Amino acid sequence: MARVEELPDDPDEGWNLSGPPKFDADDDAVFEEMYYNRFAKKGPDGPESNPKSFEEVMLELSKTPLFMNDLNDVANAGDENAELDAIRALQYEGTKSDIAQGFKEQGNEMVKTQMWSDAKEFYTKAIAVLTDQSDDKWEKGDDPELEAKREKELEEQCFTNRALCHLELKNFRSTTIDCASALRLNPSNIKAHYRSALALLALNKTTDASDVCFRGLKLDPGNTALKKLNETVQAQQQVEDLRARKRAIEEYKTEKKKFMLATALKARNITLRGSPQAPDLEDAEIHLSPDPMDPKSMLVFPVVFLYPLHAQSDFVKQFGEKDSIIDHLSYIFPLPWDAKQEYRIDSVECFMDTTTGGMAKIGKRLSMLQALTTGKVEIVDGLVKIHVVPTSLTGRWTGEMKKRKAGV
Repeated sequence: MARVEELPDDPDEGWNLSGPPKFDADDDAVFEEMYYNRFAKKGPDGPESNPKSFEEVMLELSKTPLFMNDLNDVANAGDENAELDAIRALQYEGTKSDIAQGFKEQGNEMVKTQMWSDAKEFYTKAIAVLTDQSDDKWEKGDDPELEAKREKELEEQCFTNRALCHLELKNFRSTTIDCASALRLNPSNIKAHYRSALALLALNKTTDASDVCFRGLKLDPGNTALKKLNETVQAQQQVEDLRARKRAIEEYKTEKKKFMLATALKARNITLRGSPQAPDLEDAEIHLSPDPMDPKSMLVFPVVFLYPLHAQSDFVKQFGEKDSIIDHLSYIFPLPWDAKQEYRIDSVECFMDTTTGGMAKIGKRLSMLQALTTGKVEIVDGLVKIHVVPTSLTGRWTGEMKKRKAGV
């Protein structure tokens, strides 16, 4: 009697888990020849003049057991199919463990050729048989206790092997689910621990992966594959712990900077307000310099000089609290677009928005701190706005602003 060599229940972990499936180079040619012989060639004269349509071909294929989705489809249609009758007769022939064993062995054959999707389907069929609650479908074993034990072992093996297929297919969450199912059946399953840890590591769940490795190594301290994986997990966890500490430190610094800035602004009686449409200032912001952690450091503001009568502006990213308006206008003037030379240090007036929605005139030689601590002006969206108007046009501009405020 010929012997059948069986693939071990659990494939060797030394295999390359990331390599692509291997296919026979002649597969396409074989299929094409099968198609030609079955559906195109009619008699000695070769292909018929009116070959079958794609739908007709697929209908005939569906009547072939290899391609059939449901064993009852053809029977319901009244067709005769000897192959189908034979398969249906054998569908529930044997105990649940016998039939599941057959599916498992087919899955193992697919694993040998790294056909992971096909292998997964065979293991799924085996699990479906083992978990089916319809007792009247299956033959009963001579020893119910032995049969129950065999079913449990097969179910564990199929979950473990299907987890390998999911792992190769990068279905990492499904891998962890199947490993959990295997471990519920046998908490000492080392391969389920190993594959679960691999999947968790791939999902960047290093803490969980470390826990699985720890529990697996308690069961089998000498397991080489699990020890090596645990080293990788621990190294990754150290990297993530370091990143987490850096994030925590940065968050602490950020919060402390905010607190120190708020303290400094409050001590100087400077009012801030936000609006629904805040401008994007990128990295320009109010800050303390040189030490952002010291509320006694100098406040620095982003400032925009607006020239409302000519729809122009200039942006100053860092305007110190001790700087005066004239300090910055002195290097901004003359303005390249000011053809009439109306904007000169001695011929312009400066204004800032007030808390009541009006305008307050600000001396050009006042420091920014003096201008902001009057209690009349406020900073909106972290940006100081200074309106610059030629002295000769100030009356006209302020009149327009009053009308606008009044809604005229």
